[in-house]
Amino acid sequence: MQIPRTRGAVSGLLLMVLGAWGALIPFIGPYFGLTIGSDQTWDWSSGRLWLSVVPGVAAFVGGFLLLTSAHRARAALGAWLAVAAGAWFVVGPTVSRLWNDGTSAAGAPAGDTNRQVLELLTMFEGLGVLIAVLGAFALGRLSVRGVRDAELAREAELERERERELEVEHDRAAADDDDRFQRDPVPRRRPVAERSAVTGSGPAGPRASVPAGEEPTRISPTSPAPAGSTAPTERSGAVRTDTMPADGASAETRRSGGLLGRLRRS
Repeated sequence: MQIPRTRGAVSGLLLMVLGAWGALIPFIGPYFGLTIGSDQTWDWSSGRLWLSVVPGVAAFVGGFLLLTSAHRARAALGAWLAVAAGAWFVVGPTVSRLWNDGTSAAGAPAGDTNRQVLELLTMFEGLGVLIAVLGAFALGRLSVRGVRDAELAREAELERERERELEVEHDRAAADDDDRFQRDPVPRRRPVAERSAVTGSGPAGPRASVPAGEEPTRISPTSPAPAGSTAPTERSGAVRTDTMPADGASAETRRSGGLLGRLRRS
């Protein structure tokens, strides 16, 4: 179930800080006067690995899941991981006596009584209790289902319904395309006459544009020429030019050439 990301944000951030502190304090503690076991900085040992680094990393990962997760189960896993890490910080030094010949694998705290108490609290017992409490607090918040959780669940359900509808529409469109392709696998081409009527072109080339409301002028070899036009006619050895005046009277001018014309003029 979806939850707001702010549900475990504060607890997750604190757990990350405490986990990093628990994993690093045995190695950087001598800088601050906190020493359990070796007083050398960055001194690696198996006791520090199992009693400080492992639970510190577990608490850090649990806090990270709480901080970034918007899913209830994943956030709960991070909280339980933090609780386990805090418990191990508390009981780890005591349990390590079982494999370390009756002494704590973490080592003995250094300094006077007050300093020893401070070292044990800040590095193991007190740190572990604080981590476990924060993890349990986060679990308590995650176990409550509020109004915001119901709204998020409703929004998630609506989103899933929209996705299903889109998938159904996509499948239906794909099925229609398949049926159309099966009925007519090869797209039909329109006849030449239809394409000519649409594009305005045919075998003889593009049609001349005619203004709206006027009939196209058709000129044949036997029809008389329009008024005011000159129609040249080529013949062998002669050129004839006919001129039609605007008043309808016809005037013909013939110019003949060659030997036959000269004989006629003489």
